[in-house]
Amino acid sequence: MTAIKSVAVFCGASLGAIPAFQAAAVALGQGLARNGQRLVYGGGGIGLMGVVASAVLAAGGDAIGVIPDFLRKREVAHPELITLEVTDSMHSRKLRMFDLADVFVSIPGGLGTLDETIEILTWKQLGLHDKPIMICDVAGSAQPLLHAIDATVEMGFAKPDVRALFETYDGVAALLERLGSATS
Repeated sequence: MTAIKSVAVFCGASLGAIPAFQAAAVALGQGLARNGQRLVYGGGGIGLMGVVASAVLAAGGDAIGVIPDFLRKREVAHPELITLEVTDSMHSRKLRMFDLADVFVSIPGGLGTLDETIEILTWKQLGLHDKPIMICDVAGSAQPLLHAIDATVEMGFAKPDVRALFETYDGVAALLERLGSATS
């Protein structure tokens, strides 16, 4: 087991409807920097993506953005990143983030965040990796996803052991505590 050095964070390109989402992104970014863990994320300078990256950088931490070329303008690549990798597609973005990360964290976001979270869970279910996956429930934001996963079990499309593919944390403080003691 090795210490967690790089944390991929899946989160929204929007700020969301309540201030708690932005506060969580700030706390996560500051905590990653405090832990000496590098942020790996989608490279955007907007929404929760921009907030978490800015918080990491403001606290003296390291962040690597990975953004597909077609999204550089739409998501406005973060201007303060020292390392911004540009990929040719969303698929290559996800693969590169996977390669760079020791652990995956999902905080509030939209369809893209759900897509990234479900895909990394699926890869783990298929045995393509054994990296930790952590879902941070901020103000109930993770409940619909958790209910959807439970529904796949209840309807017979997934086995109950899919719940062991990920860990769920109520808020950023508990997540950061786990990340501080986590190994991959």
